[in-house]
Amino acid sequence: MLIDTHTHLYSHKFSEDRDAMIARARAAGVGLALLPAVDSDSHERMLELEQAYPDFCIAMIGLHPVSVKENYEEELALVKSYLDRRSWIALGEIGLDFYWDKTYVAQQEDAFLRQCAWAVAYDLPIVIHARDSIDRLLELLEGLGSNCPRGEFHCWTGNLAQSERALQLGFYLGIGGIVTFKNGGLDKVVAELPKDRILLETDAPYLAPVPYRGKRNETAYVLEVAKKISEIWNCPLAAVKEQSGQNARQLFEIDRFRKQALS
Repeated sequence: MLIDTHTHLYSHKFSEDRDAMIARARAAGVGLALLPAVDSDSHERMLELEQAYPDFCIAMIGLHPVSVKENYEEELALVKSYLDRRSWIALGEIGLDFYWDKTYVAQQEDAFLRQCAWAVAYDLPIVIHARDSIDRLLELLEGLGSNCPRGEFHCWTGNLAQSERALQLGFYLGIGGIVTFKNGGLDKVVAELPKDRILLETDAPYLAPVPYRGKRNETAYVLEVAKKISEIWNCPLAAVKEQSGQNARQLFEIDRFRKQALS
């Protein structure tokens, strides 16, 4: 089955057809969707969706860098309380975003490093948001040395040199709709990456792949990402599904997590 490792299915953009959208994802062969957290405005919606579709949705917890504002200490305290309350598949999405606003760069870095420390303490992978900030994130992670958590760079757009640095740190790279964009250049990078470090994602409702570019993205479209990667790798689609699914299971320890959740 396909695993969409990063999708905001609880977004208000799915309010009118969420059930039908999930049905379309299942029909496209998607068997699991991992839900990244954003902030306190959406945690409850995310958890309600996880509860409504326990066989399909698994939630993460974390503070998104765009949500790091004056009250980020309160938001971090809430994340910590959630960490103490139950088991999680990952700590994410966390990271740095230098695209929208650079007012809170110092606070973003503080929030990122503190959540990295929690990931190590709770033995969780992290899922990194890295918009216009890949080099700085790599510097911060490299500076952690043996205290660097394991994890994934979601929506990877880095060049080959940046990719090699991320891989050297043990990270996986999440590939989404951007790989299908004409002249985007990511296809050339993916061609050089080790197959056992690639994860598939949509980041729905954002960044829809070709042929849906410019429209609302949804989890069913992770199939288009898989098709593009099968072209790049010159291998059967089934091989991409199997390899990417195996990668996701390894990083997120999905089978172990589900056993813990049931016990």
